[in-house]
Amino acid sequence: MKIGELSRQVGVPVETIRYYEKIGLMAEPARSDSGYRDYQHVHLERLRFIRRCRSLDMAQDEIRELLRLADQSDADCGEVDELLARHLSHVRERLRELANLEQTLEQLQQACSQNRTVSECGILGGLSSDPPPESSPGKHNHIPGTHGTR
Repeated sequence: MKIGELSRQVGVPVETIRYYEKIGLMAEPARSDSGYRDYQHVHLERLRFIRRCRSLDMAQDEIRELLRLADQSDADCGEVDELLARHLSHVRERLRELANLEQTLEQLQQACSQNRTVSECGILGGLSSDPPPESSPGKHNHIPGTHGTR
């Protein structure tokens, strides 16, 4: 099948499929005589696997490791369990961070009162002050899917 059909079947943009090939998550398919990529069922299954992992917010390195393990049918399943445990731990940490973020935003919002000018705005004043130490930039990564795996 051509890349457009693969894209439609899995619901992944063509550019994403090409990107996954470029970074090695998917093997590049053979090309037809006319030069088109010729995807097989194995590509479809791999792309579905990657898409499902991404829907669980797994990072590329985590997906790469799971694919490596999946390609070794006799490998110890404990490694898969360990990877998932690390990912779950990371998700739980992010949930704690998000709860703290929610609390901070609520406090900022409470700093706002009616009948004030922008120069008197408690929210803008709060955003201009230094963040608490636990919110320091660089401590945590809030970009989905970019966290480390170890």
